Amino acid sequence: MTEARPPQRPIPARPGRGASASRLAEILRVDHAGELAAVHIYRGQQAVFAAAGRTALSDGFKDLQQQEAEHLKAFDGLLAERQVRPSLLTPLWRAAAFALGAGTALMGEKAAHACTDAVEQVIEEHYAGQIEELQGREPQLAAQLSRFRDDELSHQSEAVQSGARDAPAYPVLAAVIRAGCRVAIRTAEKI
Repeated sequence: MTEARPPQRPIPARPGRGASASRLAEILRVDHAGELAAVHIYRGQQAVFAAAGRTALSDGFKDLQQQEAEHLKAFDGLLAERQVRPSLLTPLWRAAAFALGAGTALMGEKAAHACTDAVEQVIEEHYAGQIEELQGREPQLAAQLSRFRDDELSHQSEAVQSGARDAPAYPVLAAVIRAGCRVAIRTAEKI
């Protein structure tokens, strides 16, 4: 019998000189990569639905893409301000995210919404942990992440209302997407 895993807790600040700056760099790097990926997921979905002549759906995903682009612009500024390098895997994140967006859109409208639902579940958890971690030492950044998290929750709610959980094989599709997001998060923090 396996033991249940406790809920994931935020990563505590590391001891030693430069540890807080190193952890902050990881946070900014991974969040930048995540927002970049979100832009490209929605770009892929929008492209597929535009090509299929589904203008209303394409426009909806374009609106989501633009909201994520605002988050990305904020992280671009934070990386420059804090002198943090972006993920070295940025080209991979772009390509993989576009492929995920286009692939789920090719599976149909509900699968595209299932993608949003699954991604935003992971991102909400991720931001919540960071917000808790940063509240004491970076309150302005924590507040900004809270606003971004609220936007992500709104995207997830819209996806669920649009039939995300009615997608064919939703449990499997969502589980695979969530697992991929978690791997990408851990990788982007470091590389």
